[in-house]
Amino acid sequence: MSLSGVFARAVALVGDAAILWRRRQGGVSLQAVGTSPTIPAAQPQGAIPTLKMPTAKGWAPGHTPVAAPGLKVNAFASGLKHPRWIHLLPNGDVTVAESVTIPGPARTVFDHAMVSTMRRAAAIGVSPNRITLLRDTDGDGVAETRETFLEGLRQPFGMALLGDTFYVGNTDGVVAFPYTNGTTRITAPGQKLTTYKPSGHWTRSLLPSADGRKLFVGVGSLSNIGDCGFDAEEGRACIYELDLATGGHRIFASGLRNPVGMAWEPQTGQLWTVVNERDGLGDETPPDYLTSVRDGGFYGWPYCYWGQTVDDRVPQDPAAVAKALMPDYALGGHTASLGLCWLPAGTLPGFPEGMVIGQHGSWNRSKLSGYRVAFVPFTNGRPSGPPRDILTGFLAPDEKESYGRPVGVAIGPGNCLLVADDVGDVIWRVTAAG
Repeated sequence: MSLSGVFARAVALVGDAAILWRRRQGGVSLQAVGTSPTIPAAQPQGAIPTLKMPTAKGWAPGHTPVAAPGLKVNAFASGLKHPRWIHLLPNGDVTVAESVTIPGPARTVFDHAMVSTMRRAAAIGVSPNRITLLRDTDGDGVAETRETFLEGLRQPFGMALLGDTFYVGNTDGVVAFPYTNGTTRITAPGQKLTTYKPSGHWTRSLLPSADGRKLFVGVGSLSNIGDCGFDAEEGRACIYELDLATGGHRIFASGLRNPVGMAWEPQTGQLWTVVNERDGLGDETPPDYLTSVRDGGFYGWPYCYWGQTVDDRVPQDPAAVAKALMPDYALGGHTASLGLCWLPAGTLPGFPEGMVIGQHGSWNRSKLSGYRVAFVPFTNGRPSGPPRDILTGFLAPDEKESYGRPVGVAIGPGNCLLVADDVGDVIWRVTAAG
């Protein structure tokens, strides 16, 4: 067994003991979800970490996720390499960003264990660093054409097409490429528009404004709670606004530990995002969340969570805590809610309008959470009910193996829902049954 494997086994045993202790102490609770969640008191884990992540197995032939009643699911494309994010072009082509977390240096026993565990779960590795184009030429719900659209990128994630320019959110900045309608490959060099610090929460999601003049960019923190110092977090844990005409670039909202998916609510024109909250305070503390995003708003990280609940592990700033905004909707602890898109009414039978969320799944709680595609209904521009499942079955019943992990979600050609699965290496397509 390798050195990292020995470390992983040692920490896993400690983690198992921690899980058992927390269960005996009543630490395993119902999920904190909704507009008024019950959030347990913090139980700082200290030197006894919870480390639990299923082994990546993938999908056997004929095996698929489980669709909600009235829906069916098929593989739109398979055999990809860690597909993370999806973008639909006006002509119906689908672009898919393929990239993966690159492990950093391991400095502690827990670092070694984490790297080993994540490698087993197919959560880190050599990044493909490309965008693949998929085209369903005959409309049968399966992509017949597959081309390398862009390559040689730096952990690409978010994508946007505005006019004749295709934008990519690389981990180190936004890059603009010339685009010709219908092309299956871009070979021209790109122009870098912004620069961001890489590593840590490395994904850079993109969302154009309604008028196409601006791009909003999600940039996550380097660490859990400023572990490397606040200077290292400067310019991170926020959503940027990039003015494409002037090049102006400013922080639109901050205190968002890891804002990934972003979407517009069409009735109000309000920006919404899903945020991955901090670790190490318990299974459900604090919950990840879905929230509207105010211009100039501060959402608490790293000083506090779910409004103004102080995190005692962090050197405090009372003025920052006093202005922290309450998120709108809790999604449960450590669900790793990444994907987000608006689902118009009538897209999927039985589902009204609302937000679709790709929950990648937890690695750091005693009972795993996430590993599903969820739906939150909206009424009059606000969340209006409990979450519902669209796709489940990504996790084995004993939680020891994962067949897949959902990430990006997008409305696809033919009024379907597309889901990127970065463990199964599949793009799933969800439509009405029958």
